[in-house]
Amino acid sequence: MEKLAKPIIISHVEKSLDYSLFDAKWIPCSAKFVVMGSRPRGTGLIQIYELSSGEINLVKSIERPSSIKCGTFKASSLRDRYLATGDFKGKLSIYDLENPSVPVYSANAHNEIINAIDGIGGDTIGCGAPEILTGSRDGTVKVWDSRQKDRPVAIMQPSEGERRCDCWSVAFGNSHTDEDRVVASGYDNGDVKMFDLRAMALRWESNLKQGVCGLEFDRRDIAMNKLVATTLESKIYLFDLRTQHPKKGFAYLVEKAHSSTVWLVRHLPQNRELFVTCGGNGSICLWKYNYPEKRHLTDSEGIEEGVVGSLKLLQNNILSSQPVSSLDWSPDKLGLAVCTSFDQCVRLILTTKLNLY
Repeated sequence: MEKLAKPIIISHVEKSLDYSLFDAKWIPCSAKFVVMGSRPRGTGLIQIYELSSGEINLVKSIERPSSIKCGTFKASSLRDRYLATGDFKGKLSIYDLENPSVPVYSANAHNEIINAIDGIGGDTIGCGAPEILTGSRDGTVKVWDSRQKDRPVAIMQPSEGERRCDCWSVAFGNSHTDEDRVVASGYDNGDVKMFDLRAMALRWESNLKQGVCGLEFDRRDIAMNKLVATTLESKIYLFDLRTQHPKKGFAYLVEKAHSSTVWLVRHLPQNRELFVTCGGNGSICLWKYNYPEKRHLTDSEGIEEGVVGSLKLLQNNILSSQPVSSLDWSPDKLGLAVCTSFDQCVRLILTTKLNLY
């Protein structure tokens, strides 16, 4: 009976495709999603699928000159629903999916592949300008505003002479006013950096000793609350961001899962205390965060330091024989998600009983 009371992760629909899949995203306010990837000949592909009568049907296929690594709708309004993509040649493009033949915006953003992309400000009001964040193998992290042609709003890069580490993951957060906004970035050497865009300065940094594959704030448009980082060697780090100690930084916890690289983390849009992580062994884990009784304590010197809570594994399931490369929760239907994996399959998954948490 206890097993029946837990959430269940179900592979609802599975479709095998003939190209490498790198990312998938729900089109806001619709039953459609986009899948992005690479043809064997090196060209990029964006495909739009629609969920209808329990099946997924191809609506439109858009071929691009270069393989596409990642995409986001987060910097676009719910009316426009423009897709921003990063490709293997370092190009940032924004597409109107109703007329995708020519991008509505493009920039040669980086010298090498864009590994990660995030957006903010498009689908919310009072959270600052609509901006796109890109992280690349060239070691730079850049913030873009589509209203400003060819030139980034901000560039975060190593000082001259410093090693340029491969940036694997990026995330926006703390955008609770028109002025406040931070950027988090994770690198192949284990570095995690947090930049304050309001002060244009590094706010915090740490090293997790393993390459940082995924980063996500529990919510972008609130005062910083939690940040989850996923790494090589099966580790998940959860940071409590409400209290920053001048020496110890943020309180955090570490969990091991998947027995493999933890590729990414995605918080449930309807409940920020629930999130999934996706592993290199093809598995998905569903977690719940439990807050401590007190979120901060005062140390012997009279300085406040954070207190971290605990993580509980609610459910896990192996969906694929290959790494799960992307997952996106539906913002409209609780428990519905689309994911891709390196076995060239796109899957719609259902997670039950999430309304009980």
